[in-house]
Amino acid sequence: MAEAAVARETLFALRETIARLEGRPIPALAAAAHEALADKPATRSAGLAKPLPEQPLLAVGVDDLDAAMQGGVALDALTEIRSLGLRDAGSASGFTLALAARLHAQASGTDAAISPILWIGDTVATMEAGLPYAIGLQDFGLAPSAFLQASPRKLEEALWLAEAALSSAAFAVVILEVRGNPARFGLTESRRLALRAKAAGRPLFLLRQGGEEEASSALFRFSVEPAPAQARPLPDGSVLSGSIGHPAFRLTLEKSRNPAPLSITLEWNAHDRRFAPVSDIQCPAFPGEHAAHSGADLPASADRPHRPQALGPVLAFDRQA
Repeated sequence: MAEAAVARETLFALRETIARLEGRPIPALAAAAHEALADKPATRSAGLAKPLPEQPLLAVGVDDLDAAMQGGVALDALTEIRSLGLRDAGSASGFTLALAARLHAQASGTDAAISPILWIGDTVATMEAGLPYAIGLQDFGLAPSAFLQASPRKLEEALWLAEAALSSAAFAVVILEVRGNPARFGLTESRRLALRAKAAGRPLFLLRQGGEEEASSALFRFSVEPAPAQARPLPDGSVLSGSIGHPAFRLTLEKSRNPAPLSITLEWNAHDRRFAPVSDIQCPAFPGEHAAHSGADLPASADRPHRPQALGPVLAFDRQA
């Protein structure tokens, strides 16, 4: 059975590579299923295969980003969101929670009941990045009553919990937070999670804190960095001097159906639960204000030795008899 599992994972990886090289607009698994349906005589009608059902999408609300993702974030797939370092954990977590809040806002417009959100934080990741805070969640646009948080002791337990949560289809979105690139979480584990999400029709957000790019089964991968916030706008269109406005993110779409990466700066409006693009040429500093550590105002010191003196020729104190 182990050899069969390895062969199956190898086949999935080859299909994904071939689909990427051929520039197919659908994932490798969907392409294989489409080909399988086309080969069946029972599904043919006038020489045409039966089309696949359209997968649900979560539109970000920014035209350029939605166009690069061909409509938005897939709600039945694995989406990876990573920060370059642990110092950027707040930005990556904030963008992930913003997507979850937008998903809840989209579900609130329907008659269906809103399912809760499950945040699974690996112990190693939570030791550095911290735990979600109820008051902060509410200020960010999420209801704390619809937010559940789990802290497994081991990474294996976190992976098992994520699979069980996806299989139950009881959550609107499952967020799995890991630190870095652990050896026990590779392509095989991400493929299993992606298949669980596809079968249950629920999204899985993989929040990788301080991780590098690596091969995974994620349909989309975002790199998130903090961006300077603009001034807080007032109802009359002016800005409040000395204030801090909406949180901003520097977002790079590293993996998608588009071959070229897309970089954009977005700010999150928690009240309206929507993103808005921010021009990179806008300067957040007010007139007369300067950034901290802008540079030394004094000239460099002079008349100093051009190299340090060698150790050993001089003693600090005379040797006592």
